[in-house]
Amino acid sequence: MNSVIPAPIARQPWQMLIPLFILVAFGGAVLYSAAGGNFQPFASSHLIRFAVFFVMASIIVWFPRNFVKSAAYLVFGVVLIMLVGVEVMGAVKGGSQRWLELGFLRIQPSELMKPTIVLALASFYGTLPSGMIASWRAVVPAAALIIAPVGLVLLQPDLGTSLAIVFCGVVVMFLAGVPMRWFVAGGVAAAIATPLAFFFGLQDYQQRRVTTFLDPESDPLGSGYHITQSKIAIGSGGFSGKGFNEGSQSHLNYLPEPHTDFVFATMAEEWGLLGGILVLLIFALIMRWGLNVAKTANDRFAKLLAAGMVATMFFYVAINLMMVMGLAPVVGIPLPFMSHGGSSMMTNMICIGTLMMVNRWNREQNRSGFIR
Repeated sequence: MNSVIPAPIARQPWQMLIPLFILVAFGGAVLYSAAGGNFQPFASSHLIRFAVFFVMASIIVWFPRNFVKSAAYLVFGVVLIMLVGVEVMGAVKGGSQRWLELGFLRIQPSELMKPTIVLALASFYGTLPSGMIASWRAVVPAAALIIAPVGLVLLQPDLGTSLAIVFCGVVVMFLAGVPMRWFVAGGVAAAIATPLAFFFGLQDYQQRRVTTFLDPESDPLGSGYHITQSKIAIGSGGFSGKGFNEGSQSHLNYLPEPHTDFVFATMAEEWGLLGGILVLLIFALIMRWGLNVAKTANDRFAKLLAAGMVATMFFYVAINLMMVMGLAPVVGIPLPFMSHGGSSMMTNMICIGTLMMVNRWNREQNRSGFIR
């Protein structure tokens, strides 16, 4: 096969790329249906964004290891300054101040912080001597790196993204070998702070999301409407669904946000359990490949970087699916590669590009015997 297929094509990670292409195309079909059988405005922009960000991911692949590691704190600082800029002059949309208007581009810096916190912590633990992992010196600087952006994101307010940053950071700390006692202490502190955060830190609409999650039927036409209609859409799909472009919940506007946060419910109504299993299988294939990249990496920095990017995508998938099935509060987390949205696509393609980059590092080191 190597004599038939050119080497640059043969060495691409097709075991991940083919499932990814299928998932994006399937997402485009679901968005076509969500728009009532039209490519505009969702499906066409979804596919164009994927193509643009796939080019970006292909560029990321070629970054050398030492450059990425040395630039980690600079990138973190730039994104942190962008978060400060959001507070100073950010655009307001839907009651939240989360975007920076750059003339030709509207960007959500909090989305960029998800892979950036992984990069910064991977660089920190990649240079930290192994003997210091068990000491406070491995915890306090890392905690500061996490708390700074989380505080700024909570001011926007954006609870879902804040939780994502914390999750990604904690996963990297855990995989780096930070002793379990620090996580237990953090868990106890979080349990104590949760009631205070609920009553004094969350906005009214965020509190309603939590109470609605606990009892959505208490207000089925108000705060519980999203979850109730999502459950109806998923359940009505049955085993094989109602058929492509035949979803009544989305077409009759019963299902809110059928093209973004609740795109899985839109899909499940038309494609049923079989469609849901297909989506989960594809995500499992992509993340399994990503974990294998992390496992075969030859140094701590690359391992943590790859595993952290997998954790970032996993958070998106797990929270979105739990949210649309009523197993988690509605926090505005889209489904990767299927939901309509540029910020989510950008973040997840950064994760894919980074994983492909680490995969290239692994391949080159195995071939030459040294890290470049």
